[in-house]
Amino acid sequence: MTTEATLPSTSASPTARQVWTRARGVVLALVLLLVAAVAIAAIRSTERHGSLDPRSADPFGSRAVAELLAERGVDTRVVTTLDEARAAAGPDTTLLVAVPDLLTHRQQSALRSATADSDGRTLLVAPGSWSVERLAPGVVADPATSLDSTLSPDCGLPAARRAGKADTGGIRYTVTHPGNDECYRSERLPTLVRVPAASGDGDTVVLGAPDILYNDSLDEQGNASLALQLLGSRPHLVWYLPSLSDASATDPAEQKDFLDLLPSGWLWGTLQLFFAAALAALWRARRLGPLVPEKLPVAIRASETVEGRARLYRKANARDRAATALRSTTRTRLAPLVGVPVSQADAPETLLPALSAHLRTDGDGQSLHSLLFGPPPGDDAALISLADQLDALEREVRRP
Repeated sequence: MTTEATLPSTSASPTARQVWTRARGVVLALVLLLVAAVAIAAIRSTERHGSLDPRSADPFGSRAVAELLAERGVDTRVVTTLDEARAAAGPDTTLLVAVPDLLTHRQQSALRSATADSDGRTLLVAPGSWSVERLAPGVVADPATSLDSTLSPDCGLPAARRAGKADTGGIRYTVTHPGNDECYRSERLPTLVRVPAASGDGDTVVLGAPDILYNDSLDEQGNASLALQLLGSRPHLVWYLPSLSDASATDPAEQKDFLDLLPSGWLWGTLQLFFAAALAALWRARRLGPLVPEKLPVAIRASETVEGRARLYRKANARDRAATALRSTTRTRLAPLVGVPVSQADAPETLLPALSAHLRTDGDGQSLHSLLFGPPPGDDAALISLADQLDALEREVRRP
């Protein structure tokens, strides 16, 4: 019983060094990308991460004013949903809306209906034309903002008169209803407006800029005094930070799919383009007609093809494939010479006996089997030797 030797790995299989050589550029790029991401995250972690957030100690956070209010007995609670903000409205509560323009029109109307008769205070921080007319009826945002950041009170509101100059310059407002407090004017238009409720003790304060609430500007001008008076008039402060992830921002009845969002003109235009493309394809297909065979414009010599394939094999170190091609071609040429059908050229039990009988010298069956059906060569020298032996064998068979 003969045992078959385990064949070595083919030469076409890449080595570990070749894999590393090919992949090191990608690995290096990934490492650089990871290092850059970590560096950016580390740098940005020291910057603002909670603008107008009373829990944030960043320059644009509002933790300082929350701490000062706590020393005066005013507790601050942060909410992020409309339902929480509406539930918190009450006579002993100041509701601060940090970014009113993030609210949808539906949310603005719901918030206004909850705070209008609550007898509490609602403070809107820098509301624009998108939100101010719904949250504070009778107040309209002017398209031109204030050129000055520090302004004088110039009004009779006690909180503003006690605070004096403050950094309220920002959005300017036009007040269409009488009886409101208009303070910190910039070219005759106020940047702070207090709108008393139609009944009760509630009111709505519209603040044109958030600067008096920032940590880095709270100790400038009369910012701290104005902020504490506006936010500390009630024992409870609810700080509403609107979120785009709030479920109330979307109405389930109004949800639309992608096709509903496309204008009807785009749908009709796409359909017309489809029919035009189909007609053009049909027109071009009719012009092509039946296939016509043509001769190659340039004749390529067989030796050039063989040389090109050999170079490809050498570049890929594919000695196994080259040896297989040489042996297969040799067997195909030898089979008819020794009386074996070409279809049986790859069957050693048919080809080898006929080949041994045809050779003039006593051929070793084992050596012929190794030559025509053996394992792939281990190096280039062995491949060249194999090619020489196959040529010698073919010459021997063809010798008359």
